Amino acid sequence: MFRDRREAGRQLAARLGHLAKDRPVVLGLPRGGVPVAYEIAAELKAPLDVLVVRKLGAPLQPELAVGSIAFGLEEPILYEDLVERLAVSKDHLCKEIEAGRAEAGRQNELFREGRPFPDLKGRTVVVADDGLATGMSMKAALEALRRLSAGRVIAAVPVAAPEGLRALSSRADEVVCLSEPWDFMSVSGYYADFAPTPDAEVMSLLRAAREP
Repeated sequence: MFRDRREAGRQLAARLGHLAKDRPVVLGLPRGGVPVAYEIAAELKAPLDVLVVRKLGAPLQPELAVGSIAFGLEEPILYEDLVERLAVSKDHLCKEIEAGRAEAGRQNELFREGRPFPDLKGRTVVVADDGLATGMSMKAALEALRRLSAGRVIAAVPVAAPEGLRALSSRADEVVCLSEPWDFMSVSGYYADFAPTPDAEVMSLLRAAREP
């Protein structure tokens, strides 16, 4: 169990030291992935930024992702098997996509504070989150990075469900995960403190990372 996201980020950073020579860009998936990414960026002395990804929730189960949208992707990524199994209607998907795009736009504008998205062409990129269940958010992020012509892409998470982790193997050049419990239930179960990360904390960490 991790004490909180910052501690998980420090443990994860210790496994990523070999990337420092590549001068990577570190991206956190807001909100919870940003405290993790902050510690990785500090260890690698790398720039920190955010890659906004929004999940598309299932009917009556908003925490269950049936798809995701990400910066750089015009079309959402849908978990087709789950959409079919849950009989998710086109109307529900349209509403989720519209709401997701609106919130993604709000977050992108708020967190970036007028700064342009970094040029990732040919760069080594580490993209971090606080954990991974279905893997949909990270899959959307990795697909977006490919379309943004990033070079080597590394997915980094403290804890993940085995099936979610396997879904990343064909999309990332390297996947780094500290714990892959066979009896995984939820990301929150592996943190003593898993309180929601507020917008203000994300902005504070991004500003702190830009200081000399």
